[in-house]
Amino acid sequence: MSISVKNLSKHYGQQKAVDSISFEAKPGRILGFLGPNGAGKSTTMRMLTGYLAPTSGEAEISGKNITTQALEAKKHIGYLPENTPLYADMYVKEFLSFVGQTYKIENLTVRIDEVVKMVGLTPEQHKKIGMLSKGYRQRVGLAQAIIHNPEVLILDEPTSGLDPNQLVDIRQLIKTLGVAKTVVISTHIMQEVEAICEDIIIISKGKIVANNSLEGLKKAHQQQSLEDIFRKLTA
Repeated sequence: MSISVKNLSKHYGQQKAVDSISFEAKPGRILGFLGPNGAGKSTTMRMLTGYLAPTSGEAEISGKNITTQALEAKKHIGYLPENTPLYADMYVKEFLSFVGQTYKIENLTVRIDEVVKMVGLTPEQHKKIGMLSKGYRQRVGLAQAIIHNPEVLILDEPTSGLDPNQLVDIRQLIKTLGVAKTVVISTHIMQEVEAICEDIIIISKGKIVANNSLEGLKKAHQQQSLEDIFRKLTA
């Protein structure tokens, strides 16, 4: 398993933001990680990427424990946070070069050109990040997440701010990446999930309330729409 989570918890005083959850994510399948605001989605993602220490439990990325083998584990992760921290004064390629150098990527110039083309940044590649539209900044965020060709991609609201045309392009890119990688996506857009995800986890009040394939989940709920199932399980 590329991602293995066992009894993972995060507590803030008496509040259990994430309450002893366990799940696995497999290579070649895109996992939709869903939940209402405040359910514990982003907290879980931050723990999986090593940005936040768990209160208890453990998570492994490609066989590496994210707490005890943090540096090794992080080499296998590409992370797109909900609000991607980008340097507005840097040029697109300059920023990607900066990120690439931290991963000590060989043939970095070639890899930057590949990634720029992959995410559809070619027309904007010579601009400063601060001059880009929200949609293109999101593409820069995706580019920095995949530049080191990680085995695991964790994407928090990856299509936020994209127009319908950009949405189709990025959706297709994520599906293409998902063939060879383990991809976890968090989003509130149910059509998005139905279009690209094979597996679904729904979290509510820090606990997992559904963990199934999209097909299995719909079958278990008499072929209701994912939106109806989500509302029923998180109400």
